[in-house]
Amino acid sequence: MSNGSIKTVAVTGATGFVGSEIVAELIRRGFGVRALVRDRKKAAAVLPRASGGAAISLVEGDIHDGVSANALLEGVQACVHLIGIIREQRGGVTFHRMHVAATRVIVEACQSAGVKRYLHMSALGVSDHGICAYQTTKWEAEQIVRRSGLDWTIFRPGLIHGAKSEFMHTAVQWVKGEVPPWIFMPYFTRGSEEKNVPLGGVSRVIPVVQPVVVEDVAKAFVSALERSDAIGETFNLVGSEQISWPEMLNEIRDRVHGANDNLSAWGVPSELAAMKATVAQYLGLGGLLPFDRGMALMGGQDGVAETEKVKAQLGLNARPFRASFRQYADSL
Repeated sequence: MSNGSIKTVAVTGATGFVGSEIVAELIRRGFGVRALVRDRKKAAAVLPRASGGAAISLVEGDIHDGVSANALLEGVQACVHLIGIIREQRGGVTFHRMHVAATRVIVEACQSAGVKRYLHMSALGVSDHGICAYQTTKWEAEQIVRRSGLDWTIFRPGLIHGAKSEFMHTAVQWVKGEVPPWIFMPYFTRGSEEKNVPLGGVSRVIPVVQPVVVEDVAKAFVSALERSDAIGETFNLVGSEQISWPEMLNEIRDRVHGANDNLSAWGVPSELAAMKATVAQYLGLGGLLPFDRGMALMGGQDGVAETEKVKAQLGLNARPFRASFRQYADSL
C-alpha cells in the first residue's frame, strides 16, 4: 500500500530502462504516476498499464523547455528524478546540461510547487574530484539536492543489469560475435600501483563489480517513498555478489543461446583506451568508438559497495548477479 500522504508520484526519465521499471513498481504498490516523456508512442510501448486504483498520466515535453517540469508536478506529492546520460552527444546533450542543469530545473520546480519529497538518481563513485565529467557533474547535482530544503533521498547505483539494459544488449552482441571486436569479449583493466614489478613487465588490475538487477533498484526507490527514515539519506545500490569482469562475461557467454563458446574475455588497458577516445574526440571521430574517455576510465575501476544500509533501512536484500541473470538469460 502507498504511503497515506503520497498518492501520486512524478517521474522524470520515465521511459528509460530504469524509469520504466520504477513506474511499474510504483503501480504495483498502489501509487499513481505522472510521467515526463518525450514521445507518447514510446511511452505507450514501454510503460505498464494502470491497474486497480493506480493511474498513469503523461506529460509530453522536455525538462529544459520551461513549462514541462512545472506541468509534471501538478497534483503530485513526490518526485523521482532519473534523467542522466552515460555519454555526451551532439546537439548540446552534455553532462552539465543533463545532470546539473536538469537537476536544478526539477528541484526549483518542486520548491515552487510545494512538492517536498524528492528521490534522486546519482551514481556509485561520484565525487568532486572524480576521474571524469560524468562523476563530477553527478556530484554537483547531488549538492543541488542537498541544499534544496526538500525531503530528499539520493541513490548511487553501480552497474545495473536486466534483459532490456544497454549493457546486457551490448554484452550479448559480444558473446555472439555480432559486433567488434568479434574475436574476444572486451573489458577494461587499470594499472597497478604495486612496486617490484619484474623489469619489462606490466601489472594490470582486473576490476570487480557488484551488478544490481533493475527490479531491485526499483524496489529500493519505492521503498524509500514509504519510509520517513530514508529522508536525508544516501544509499549505495549494488548486488550482493562481487564478480570480476571476466567472470561476468563468461557467465553471460555460457548462458546465452547462440553464444560463441570459444570466445574469451580480454582486458584492454583503460588508460590507453581513454587516450584513444580523447584523440578521436579531438578529431571529431569520437562517435565512431563505442566508448568515450570517461567510460574507459570508469570501466577500469571497481564498482563495489556495502549493502547493509539498504538492507537495514529499506528492507532490500539485493540479489546476486548470477542468480538474477539466470532468471532472464533464456530471453536474450
